[in-house]
Amino acid sequence: MSSYMVNKLMWEVDSSGKALASFQVDPAGFLDAWEELAGRPVPPVPRGGRLTQAERAALVSRDYGALYAMGVSQFLLWQFARSVSVPDEMGIEELIVSFRAAVESHG
Repeated sequence: MSSYMVNKLMWEVDSSGKALASFQVDPAGFLDAWEELAGRPVPPVPRGGRLTQAERAALVSRDYGALYAMGVSQFLLWQFARSVSVPDEMGIEELIVSFRAAVESHG
């Protein structure tokens, strides 16, 4: 697990309208393209900028409980969830309920 890479990805999706739109349309395709760019950054990132299969699966499926359990930044996880889900898929109140349900068993 490289929480650094997941945190970096979530921050980029949350902070860029273009990245957000791309992620929302094709999460797996976005991850492929993002990893290709992340593999050559300056300075180098840990483990060559690759996500694990578990990280990829959790990001693609938006499994916020799994991401939380992996130890990603709680702040970035909430911002990411809010960005990718509200308002196109659900309202903020519905997201709060589903997010809380996903993470509460992990502490």
